[in-house]
Amino acid sequence: MTSRKKSPPIVATSYNAPKEFKGRRYTGMAVGRTHHWYYDRSDWKEKKVTPDKWEFAYTTVKRRAGHAPEDSGAPVGTGYHWFILAHQYVEKLNANDYITQMAGLKFKLAHKRAADGRWSASPEARRKSLVKILKELIGDLEREPEQIAPVVLDFNYKGKNYYGTAVPILASCENGVCQKFDLTLNKKHIGIIRNVNDIWKISEIKGSGLVKALGNEISTWYQ
Repeated sequence: MTSRKKSPPIVATSYNAPKEFKGRRYTGMAVGRTHHWYYDRSDWKEKKVTPDKWEFAYTTVKRRAGHAPEDSGAPVGTGYHWFILAHQYVEKLNANDYITQMAGLKFKLAHKRAADGRWSASPEARRKSLVKILKELIGDLEREPEQIAPVVLDFNYKGKNYYGTAVPILASCENGVCQKFDLTLNKKHIGIIRNVNDIWKISEIKGSGLVKALGNEISTWYQ
């Protein structure tokens, strides 16, 4: 008897299939999967409104690092309304240039259907969702203040002393455990060190041994 090969799953079917996360049903990209985007040269305008507060507007085109599978994802013309909470870390390089990194969360408040151009939630419904998001975030901060406390680093690696801080990125924290930290080492801002499947990674440090040592220090701090 000739065996018949199973047809590969259709990506679009998987994308639109009902899913569940912590008791909530949803469709679209599965929780835990990731996107990687490149942003074109962008336009960031900002205005200082108080000594510690700025207003900004940002416009750009973002492009996939790879290519979307055929017939996958939302139809062309779909729109999204996101609310973003993020840390922005900036270091001045010279009179006109700064290097910047952002790490944070984004929440979907509504989406616009490609077929009819209508939003899935009214402005009032979006406002209520945003209030709920902010209240939950405040609750998390008040319940577990220790999880956002900086990790103090002071260790020796291959005869050299390293000291500094690793500041937890709140977006990566769940149940008191954080997976990403903003790293300052020997008075120099380095970047974001992250734990991926129990392996510590940071692109700004090339030596895997030092990265592993840093990860061990962070892990030990929480024990």
